[in-house]
Amino acid sequence: MSAEKKNLILAFESSCDETSVAVVEDGHIILSNIVATQVNSHKRFGGVVPEVASRHHIEQITSCVQDAMTEANVSYDDLDAVAVTYGPGLVGALLVGVSAAKAIAFAHELPLIPVNHMAGHIFAARYESEISYPSMALLVSGGHTELVYMPEEGQFEIIGETRDDAAGEAYDKVGRVLGMTYPSGKEIDELAHTGKDTFNFPRAMIKDDNYDFSFSGLKSAFINTVHHADQLGETLDRADLATSFQQSVVDVLAEKTLRACHEYDIKQLILAGGVAANKGLRARLEADMEKMDTVEFIKAPIKLCGDNAAMIGAAGYVEFLKGQRAGLDLNADPSLEFDWIA
Repeated sequence: MSAEKKNLILAFESSCDETSVAVVEDGHIILSNIVATQVNSHKRFGGVVPEVASRHHIEQITSCVQDAMTEANVSYDDLDAVAVTYGPGLVGALLVGVSAAKAIAFAHELPLIPVNHMAGHIFAARYESEISYPSMALLVSGGHTELVYMPEEGQFEIIGETRDDAAGEAYDKVGRVLGMTYPSGKEIDELAHTGKDTFNFPRAMIKDDNYDFSFSGLKSAFINTVHHADQLGETLDRADLATSFQQSVVDVLAEKTLRACHEYDIKQLILAGGVAANKGLRARLEADMEKMDTVEFIKAPIKLCGDNAAMIGAAGYVEFLKGQRAGLDLNADPSLEFDWIA
């Protein structure tokens, strides 16, 4: 009796400053996941420079493909499809991955699967546990902060999102004021575990009757507090500043997410995105969700919280089974987003 056919997907991710190519088996087994980071190139600018990012993607993409295929020990004949992030993200960066994926799909007569970058973040949790529906996802990253309701597999409906800065963006801007290098989220998180919430920064929109977020006011309050102290010649405790900032972010994210879990009839809450690696946020949601016996809490593995192609392979597998295909006219869509709930 022959072994059951395994579906192998070659996946591409190049939406921002990570060039990544992976080979994923059946949507939940990582055979390879190559990530070429550009962090050192962008550090001196304090953030990602789109033109620099695009140039690095062009330089790295071919070697990433070769490394991913070699590590997975597969040939192009073994592949069943090619999946690629086509949005949202930086248009120049996205185009590099889309172009490479289209070239390989065309040359080897493979189906081309278009993947929403944010769906990729959600399906990174599939490497931790099977996803049950209906479910809710809290997506927290440098560019996005949103609550997404998923009534069934492959359906995504935004119920709330940030109206200004994303949580990760606020972390980087606050880190710059504290003299930290980009990206500063991890350093703030570590420092926050050593201080106290003494500054009581604002918790914007925490009691509002919606699921939207706002972090620009918190960022401004933080910056004003530090600048005012500088003008007076005062030295503020950096650990207390970090703790106070993070506590404000975590309080708002956790309270609104918990409220959504009570209002919607769901089986799981998924935490995903780059900021999902934040230990303070993970611990708070773990404690809160323990009180909800009917909702399972699953988190994307920390090593897969950042941008990577393995998550695109997981999401691409779902679209592959649904019969989703793109033509060779597939283009980057930097403003791509999920639908809002009706």
